[in-house]
Amino acid sequence: MERGIIMHDLNGMGWGMGWWWLIGIIIFSLVTWFIIKSTNIRNRPYYPGNKSAIDLLKDRYASGEIDKEEFEERKKDLS
Repeated sequence: MERGIIMHDLNGMGWGMGWWWLIGIIIFSLVTWFIIKSTNIRNRPYYPGNKSAIDLLKDRYASGEIDKEEFEERKKDLS
C-alpha cells in the first residue's frame, strides 16, 4: 500500500518539473529570436536596399559627402 503512495507522489513531481522545462524552452526561444532579429541586416539603418551602385553614388553626391570631381571619377569607373 505504501508503494502506491510513493509512486503517486513521484508522478506529481514529474508534472511540476515539466512546467519548468516549458518555461525554459520559451525563454530560450525568445532569446534566440531576439538575437536573430537584432543581427538581421535589413533592420540596420544604412541598408541600401535594391539601389544600384550609381544610385548610391548619386545619393552621396547629393548629400555633399563627395564633391563633383570625385563623383565624376567614380561614375566613370562604374561605367
